[in-house]
Amino acid sequence: MPDPAPEKKSAPLFSAEALLLWYDRGARALPWRVPPSDRRAGRRPDPYRVWLSEIMLQQTTIAAVRGYFLDFTSRWPTVADLAAAPLDDVLARWAGLGYYARARNLHKAAQAISGERAGIFPTTVAELEALPGIGAYTAAAIAAICHDARVPVIDGNVERVLARLMRLETPPRDAKAALRAALFATVPERAGDFAQALMDLGATLCAPRAAACGLCPLRPDCAAATLPDPTLYPRRPVKAERPIRRGHAYVMTRSDGSVFLVRRLDKGLLARMAGVPVSVWAATRAAPDYPMPGAWHRAGDIVHVFTHFRLELT
Repeated sequence: MPDPAPEKKSAPLFSAEALLLWYDRGARALPWRVPPSDRRAGRRPDPYRVWLSEIMLQQTTIAAVRGYFLDFTSRWPTVADLAAAPLDDVLARWAGLGYYARARNLHKAAQAISGERAGIFPTTVAELEALPGIGAYTAAAIAAICHDARVPVIDGNVERVLARLMRLETPPRDAKAALRAALFATVPERAGDFAQALMDLGATLCAPRAAACGLCPLRPDCAAATLPDPTLYPRRPVKAERPIRRGHAYVMTRSDGSVFLVRRLDKGLLARMAGVPVSVWAATRAAPDYPMPGAWHRAGDIVHVFTHFRLELT
């Protein structure tokens, strides 16, 4: 069953043909991407590779992801291979990429696809969203790129492009319905190439702190291109102050230099990761509660900034 139309169509926001002509000439070469010329010749993207790349790219740059993607696809070339791998092996290969819940959900989804779906990837947004770790954006991206589903695919790069095209006076996060409606009216039959073209445009010509309007194929339709500084868009929301959590980390060593580690619980922040024992993290730091007797002393302070809070450990 095809995905339902999210909004009633209105007039296209810009020329999809101009965007696709630009993309056909200079699409970025990415290891998970099928070039537009190959797509027109009948080669279709591998849903496994597209899905893996989209999960890795969540909150992470292409530069950071590229090596991990090549390592994963070399080690586990199919979804069945990934499903059969021990979770600890998957987490070990993911180490350094961050946001480890992605790796756990990746493994769960691989097992669901390999087992319940006999290795066949879902094709619709609704079916894709039913898999662990796949939200609305990732589902739309996979459906569009792999199956040319004519659905809006809006990541941070695309949000910026649309906000400038529309000269949107509200932050994009407060205008998601308007952005979806505008893009839905513009998606052409080549929906997969169109989605990737917009991503490329936002990553190259329409960057956060620079706008190469003179090179942009959408300049004739862009409301912000006439401004002295198009980078005033998108409008930025007022940032809330990041809360601080405080606690203690207990580092215990033996005479041979080995360090005592514990495995975290299966759920929650840093789930299943190994680390030194820690206290509860709270707004107010309590007195140390040492996990065992010993010659304890304060070794220093560590600060780590998570997405939603700042952690200060002693």
